[in-house]
Amino acid sequence: MGRPVVHFEITGTDSASLHSFYASMFDWEIDASNPMGYGIVQREGNVTEDGVGIGGGIAKGPEGYGGHVTFYVQVPDVEAALAQAEQLGGSRMMGPESVAEGVEIGLFTDPEGHVIGVIRG
Repeated sequence: MGRPVVHFEITGTDSASLHSFYASMFDWEIDASNPMGYGIVQREGNVTEDGVGIGGGIAKGPEGYGGHVTFYVQVPDVEAALAQAEQLGGSRMMGPESVAEGVEIGLFTDPEGHVIGVIRG
């Protein structure tokens, strides 16, 4: 059985503008009332009648970084997943990094440069 996609992320240079755009575009309720200003899109309220859908986040990237759109795959070990990506021809971008209590993430690029996230928590 494969690993599930559990989170999406959109980062850019102006998180407030991105929050406004995606809230208007898709009727998403975006809650950025946290110390990082990370705009959380809860899964609840953003699913089909059959319960299909995932939650995600919209944020400002690091200074000088243009941003990315990606998804996060749940893994049991972020370091092992990042090491495997490197062995398969990908490149580690960041991590493992603890982002909340009990939540660890990492980012890598595939051999063609696409950003993919892995998450444990």
